[in-house]
Amino acid sequence: MTSDPRTDRTDRTAGPAQAAGAAAALASPQVSVRLRAAMALGTWPDAQHLEAVVQRAAVEPDPFVRDTLAWVLTRLPHAPVLARLRPELDDPRPQARAQALHALSKLLDRSARPWITPELLADPDDVVARTAWRAAVALTPREDLEEDRPVDAAAAAERTRLAELLAGQLGRGDAELQRSLSRVLVQLGPAAAVVLEAAAGSPRPEVAAHAEAAQQLLRDPDAAFAPEAAAAGPSVAAEPPETAEPPETAEPAEAPAPPAER
Repeated sequence: MTSDPRTDRTDRTAGPAQAAGAAAALASPQVSVRLRAAMALGTWPDAQHLEAVVQRAAVEPDPFVRDTLAWVLTRLPHAPVLARLRPELDDPRPQARAQALHALSKLLDRSARPWITPELLADPDDVVARTAWRAAVALTPREDLEEDRPVDAAAAAERTRLAELLAGQLGRGDAELQRSLSRVLVQLGPAAAVVLEAAAGSPRPEVAAHAEAAQQLLRDPDAAFAPEAAAAGPSVAAEPPETAEPPETAEPAEAPAPPAER
C-alpha cells in the first residue's frame, strides 16, 4: 500500500512544530501542560531548546516534570549539554545545582566526574549533597567490581578517594539522608569497607552509629537501615525495614506519546 505524500509531509513537520511551541509552554502554570511540553521536547529533540530546558529545570517545582527535563537533556548532543551544565554547578540556587548534578548522573559522561567537587559533596543543602553523592558514584568506574573481573588499580584508587570524601559526611542529617549516603557507599565495594571500619570507631556517636548501620548494608544490602539501633547496641531490636526511597520516575521510552492530563 502506498502512502500519501501529503500525510507523510504533515507527519514530518508536525513534531518539530509541536516542539517549537513546547519550549514556551514550559512556563505554563499548569503542571500537565508543562509535562506534555517536556515530553514533546524529548520526543523531537533540538539543541536550540537546550537553554530553555536548563533554565526551566532550575525552577520547576514538579518532580515529574524535572525528571522529564533531565531526560530531554540525554536526548540532545552531549557536548553542548555538558558545556551548559557546567556553570549550573556554581549557581547560588540549590535546585539549579541539584538538577545539573542529576542530569550528569543520567548522561554518564565520566569526563564530568572532576566537576563534582568536595564542596558539592559537602554542600550545605541536603538535596544538592545527596544528588552529588549519587552523581559521583554513577560517574566513578565500578565495572571491575563485577564477579570474575580483575581489579583495575586506577579505578580502585578513584573509588578510594571518593569513599574517603563521602566518609566525611557520615552522621549528617536524618535517617533518610543517612540511608542515601550508605547506599552510595555500598556501591563502592571494598573502598567503602575500609572507611566504614575506621568511622565505626569515631568518638562522635552519630558518625559511629551511621558507619555501623552502613556496614550492615554492605554485608546485606537487603537489611533494614537502622542507625539508631546500632547506636543503642545489640540488645535493642532493629526497626522494621523502612520503605524504599521513592524511585525516580521512569525515563520515557523513545518517542513516547504525550501523557494524559491529570
